[in-house]
Amino acid sequence: MRRLVLISCLALTPLATAAAQDGTTFTHADTLRGSNGPGRSWWDVTFYDLHVAINLADSSIRGYNGITYRVLVPNQEMQIDLQVPLEVDSMVQNGRTLASRRDGNAFFVTLVQPQHTGDINTVNVYYHGKPRAAIRPPWDGGYIWHHDSLGHPWIATANEGLGASVWWPNKDIQSDEPDSQRIAITVPDSMTDVSNGRLRSTTRNADGTATYEWFVQNPINNYDVEVNAGTYAHWSDVYHGENGNLALDFWPLAYHLDTAKVQWQQAKSMLRCFEHWFGPYPWYADGYKLIEAPHLGMEHQSGIAYGNHFKNGYLGRDLSRTGQGLKWDFIVVHESAHEWFGNNITDNDVADMWIHESFANYSESLYTECTAGKAAGAEYVIGTRALIRNDRPIVGHFGVNDEGSGDMYYKGGNMLHTIRQVIDNDEKWRGILRGLNKTFWHKTVDGTQVEAYISQQAGIDLSKVFEQYLTTNKVPVLEYSIAGTTLTYRWANVVPGFAMPVKVTLADGRYGVIRPTESWQTTAVHLTQPTDFKVDVNYYVESKDVGGPR
Repeated sequence: MRRLVLISCLALTPLATAAAQDGTTFTHADTLRGSNGPGRSWWDVTFYDLHVAINLADSSIRGYNGITYRVLVPNQEMQIDLQVPLEVDSMVQNGRTLASRRDGNAFFVTLVQPQHTGDINTVNVYYHGKPRAAIRPPWDGGYIWHHDSLGHPWIATANEGLGASVWWPNKDIQSDEPDSQRIAITVPDSMTDVSNGRLRSTTRNADGTATYEWFVQNPINNYDVEVNAGTYAHWSDVYHGENGNLALDFWPLAYHLDTAKVQWQQAKSMLRCFEHWFGPYPWYADGYKLIEAPHLGMEHQSGIAYGNHFKNGYLGRDLSRTGQGLKWDFIVVHESAHEWFGNNITDNDVADMWIHESFANYSESLYTECTAGKAAGAEYVIGTRALIRNDRPIVGHFGVNDEGSGDMYYKGGNMLHTIRQVIDNDEKWRGILRGLNKTFWHKTVDGTQVEAYISQQAGIDLSKVFEQYLTTNKVPVLEYSIAGTTLTYRWANVVPGFAMPVKVTLADGRYGVIRPTESWQTTAVHLTQPTDFKVDVNYYVESKDVGGPR
């Protein structure tokens, strides 16, 4: 059960579209998927009881999900999401089959039993079909039907953005999560399924299948629930962390066991670094797993999907082009960082996905700092600026399942690195990162809450900094001119009221802080040549010599 936030629905007919202020159009289906509408807002999910049997012969699945919920406000119509081409066979409450109507990827079920405030009720949804096959997982996700290099079947799910309802029925909105969840997956008995949480039981069935029952003791994002079925090897270890002993479980394909035992040693140094910066790993009760997957990787809570081919870097490449990114495994580091930012702290609406990806991107710099020093960490994040597109704002449109720009990664990471410079106190910065995870422990949040917390703890109003980097595609430009010993300067290409302090060379070889606004200001400089003037490269800004006095 996570805090629910009511997002206003657009008043649309089933075939209508609505245009945002920037001209982007959204459909009725987008609104049903992305908003906490009248079929969702009155109930709060407390438990999912998911059972799925996988049929390799025709790439189909069949199963049911028991949806246990608390009534917040009396209502008799419930929205349950399941994406085409999957079909609902029946919905049942207290032994009574319920009537429902389908509206695209949403089912609206009419409840017969009166729903009173505070009641705890359950609806069982039985379904079947051939789920959408993933095209470019995890970004364009679904089910992945694959074979390993020995020809053994290898199956996985990955559905970030697309939504968990691509393969199982649920309340497919990020602002509401269950307190806990069972995941029971039935596969041929030659395979092993690895899902989230702890393995409670393995049942060998008479029909040549096996059922693996996993249990998650904590709140979990819908899109994090996973199937990973293949011919796996397994070993366990223990990490002695801030909250005691954390169970580590590693599941590579059997023929990669020796390679994995070497590459995945990085998990412990990653945990040590991120516990230092972010606070205790959030899921001690559910453990930490790395699971080899037939796609690049994803942050499935307590069970990171890994497909980086046991290489350092991003599939052997350094995204920063500095050499720093080849010193560690990108998927182990980036996806595991989501255990704190994305899984522990989850955005209410995917429009605020920067909460997940900007911090996870920035974590790459912090891990580099942990292993190679502060200068190396800064070099790495600055190097990733070449990948920033500034095509559109990082924050998307709310209530329509719109993630916004991919700049949430590299631009978002550089925004956070810039804010660290503005705060200019590394212990305070570390306290803010740890405080975020403590304050919003196992919660869902709006981006504005995260922004306000950072400003409050920093003792600096950073609202215009967030507005600049998150809601525009403009990079701040420090316009300046130097005449003798006088520096004249101001911010340009900024939102109204932008007044971020920045470090510049005020004397040969020495940086000092100036506090530009949109109005021209002056200060004294002592430089051998005007060309010696520099802006500290740790700030993600541009500078322009406009020449002459102002």
